[in-house]
Amino acid sequence: MLSINWTCTQHYWINQTNKHKPFLQKMEYSNGFPRKRDVSLQELSKRLAEFAQVRGWEQYHSPRNLLLALVGEVGELSEIFQWKGEVAKGLPNWSSDDKEHLEEELSDVLLYLVRLADVCGLDLGQAALTKIVKNAKKYPVTTTDHTTTSNRN
Repeated sequence: MLSINWTCTQHYWINQTNKHKPFLQKMEYSNGFPRKRDVSLQELSKRLAEFAQVRGWEQYHSPRNLLLALVGEVGELSEIFQWKGEVAKGLPNWSSDDKEHLEEELSDVLLYLVRLADVCGLDLGQAALTKIVKNAKKYPVTTTDHTTTSNRN
């Protein structure tokens, strides 16, 4: 399996997979944190599989174990919001430390979800697109008032 080794300089990510020709990719910044580029679910899946494989963790990554770990991470994510009441979009009143903590917990949830889908042999991206189409059929656009809220899947 190809191992991609990224290192970070002050403003660039360096892909050192090919030692003879490392390439630079300029980092963008979002909320004060470096942002390399958009990342696909497929790339996350491959990196997670490699991460588990080189550590010998594949034996522990059964669907059940991954689901239970995912539920635990959702609990940690819930704790962040537990006593805050309604929170404004963009989190304008949150400190950078609070936002970083939220990013970490959201990432944990995403990574376990992606790994679970991979271990189950599912294409999560395609499944999500299919679900959007199903929801569009289930909840067609109407000319009714769009300010009401309801529980929708």
